[in-house]
Amino acid sequence: MFPKLIDFGGFFLPTYGVLVAVGFLAGLWIVRRLAARIPLNDEKITNLVIYCALAGLAGAKLFMFLFDWNAFMANPGDFLSLSTLQAAGVYQGGFLLALAFAIYYIRRHALPLLTTLDIFAPGIAIGHAFGRIGCFAAGCCYGTECERPWGVKFTNVEAYKMTGVPLEVSLHPTQLYEAIFNFALAGMLYWLFNRRAQPGVIFAAYLCLYSVFRFAVEFVRHHEQALTVG
Repeated sequence: MFPKLIDFGGFFLPTYGVLVAVGFLAGLWIVRRLAARIPLNDEKITNLVIYCALAGLAGAKLFMFLFDWNAFMANPGDFLSLSTLQAAGVYQGGFLLALAFAIYYIRRHALPLLTTLDIFAPGIAIGHAFGRIGCFAAGCCYGTECERPWGVKFTNVEAYKMTGVPLEVSLHPTQLYEAIFNFALAGMLYWLFNRRAQPGVIFAAYLCLYSVFRFAVEFVRHHEQALTVG
């Protein structure tokens, strides 16, 4: 669709990266807002958000390497290539490493485990929603062929070069499916927080509902392994 937000000859600012940054800031704002209402130490929570973001990026790349190990070993230069650096990585890998680090950090700084995870859940969902809009702009994580009225056709040659998305073919907008769902999920989790749900319920709801939805989306998502997996 629109993979390059700004293009200066050989340098360009990817739309995906900008939207991921917007999602991070939106998620940070929500987490800090909820933390202040408990209250939890703002500096500790802000640091945790930043560290988890870094751990998430590392985990996403690590799982990308593991899932496509043979291809990377056949071309070792791809480990440090520009396309690898720009790739989204594997969301599940990023989430797992970020969660593991979060539990370690929470224990080390004597924060309430379940309550802290709860305030993170809406922020994770809103950040993921913006990230999926970025995927749609880039053309990655695209769906299978779709004969429904809402099928979308990618026409940007740059998107094809960067992600391999088929052009002029009606596809399921799986990126938008996830974006819409995550926006709605973030709203629901925020509502649960306002209803003073029991500690752990909000984070558990996020895990269960997103897992079920992601499982359903996989039936209409293209599964060829690539650097743009998300």
